[in-house]
Amino acid sequence: MTDFSDLLKADNQQPARSIHLLETKGFDAWLSTQPDKIRALVAAQRFKGKAGEHAILPGDGDDWSVVAGVASRDTLSPWCLARLAEILPEGTYRLAEGTPGAASLGWLAAQYRFDRYRKDDAPAGPRILLTGGVAQIDPTVQQAKAVALVRDLVNTPAADMGPPDLEAAVEAVAKPFGATVNVTRGDALEQGYPMIHAVGKAAGKNFAPRLIELTWGDPTHPRIALVGKGICFDSGGLDIKPSSGMRLMKKDMGGAAHALGLAQLVMAARLPVRLHLLIAAAENAISGNAFRPGDILRTRKGLTVEIGNTDAEGRLVLGDALTRAGEDKPQLIIDFATLTGAARVAVGPDLPALFSNDDGVAADMAAIGAQVDDPTWRLPLWDGYADMLKSDIADINNAGEGGFAGAVTAALFLKRFVPDGTPWLHLDTFAWRPSSKPGRPKGGEALGMRAVFRLLQQRYGKES
Repeated sequence: MTDFSDLLKADNQQPARSIHLLETKGFDAWLSTQPDKIRALVAAQRFKGKAGEHAILPGDGDDWSVVAGVASRDTLSPWCLARLAEILPEGTYRLAEGTPGAASLGWLAAQYRFDRYRKDDAPAGPRILLTGGVAQIDPTVQQAKAVALVRDLVNTPAADMGPPDLEAAVEAVAKPFGATVNVTRGDALEQGYPMIHAVGKAAGKNFAPRLIELTWGDPTHPRIALVGKGICFDSGGLDIKPSSGMRLMKKDMGGAAHALGLAQLVMAARLPVRLHLLIAAAENAISGNAFRPGDILRTRKGLTVEIGNTDAEGRLVLGDALTRAGEDKPQLIIDFATLTGAARVAVGPDLPALFSNDDGVAADMAAIGAQVDDPTWRLPLWDGYADMLKSDIADINNAGEGGFAGAVTAALFLKRFVPDGTPWLHLDTFAWRPSSKPGRPKGGEALGMRAVFRLLQQRYGKES
């Protein structure tokens, strides 16, 4: 993983090249004050002060500086410096005026590399950013580390990121913070978490399903539960996906990656909470003992579920995990899942679909997402569609009929496993960026995680 701690440092007036930030509306006025040489260089570089553009300006001798366009100098977005961090030469930089603030995150995230399987012939050297906001260095580095963790886990192919590997990732995150990890597998999983077992049993012993639980923090502090869908690969089961539908299914454990990244943030910030992380890890494979359409599964909660579609497996493993989360009476339950294609049709790849049984929490999420540039979009948890999940022979069906409101009916299925009266957030996230943007390469991506972390800071942090 990229060592972000070396890329953001305190400004002690050490040598560094300057970055001058310029708003588009001020470009003409700025240009009019420049000598002819600078104006010619700016024109040659086609710099017009637009956000994301930059130009190199000469100084004395071998000195040079950067001028870069931003939408607003007063409120820097997390990504306004990301393009510079990707393309400037190796070296140390500082803003000519002010501190980078939120833009520090994009500077770090832009230098993320997933190089487990391919080494660059000539890897770029580090671009170091100096800041006077010393108190924000560690929190920013921790956010970059969490984003990188999500990206790494999602980018890793399923052969190297099966349930045992996901368990190892949880152990690695837990160790520095002294967190406790408990894993349920085998006969105990079949008896205690029958839906997780049913979904994952066809994958065989090397990829056997399990429930991974991490606990951390003072038991007297408010309890929060983070739940992640950890389907390490999804063939669709006997309702098999076409090859095009399987191509990105290594990312079907993206919900687990988000939950784990968020847990790491909570522990690094030492939020005064009792943290309970639950990851339902399984591979939805095909073999002679795979669960079948029409089967009736029992659940940890005691409900029976008719299988209308084996490719609607994520909600099954989450159902058992949500039941377990609710047994310890948390103040808040949050789950992340790459749950439905319907959510992507509704809101696209950038916006996690947000569902909640608590209007206040959902409103906070909307405001916070805008503040930290990590938006979500609330969809209705519309009880009127619950009839779409009716079964003639079981308590509920796992797949709605007719193809309508797929993200809503999936959320309604999960709601059946959340204790009444417990605030709950469900994020149906894509966990993937289909094309690159500055600081955000194509591939695995954390979407909604930073916003939820800020929500937890506001509700449970010391400033609250």
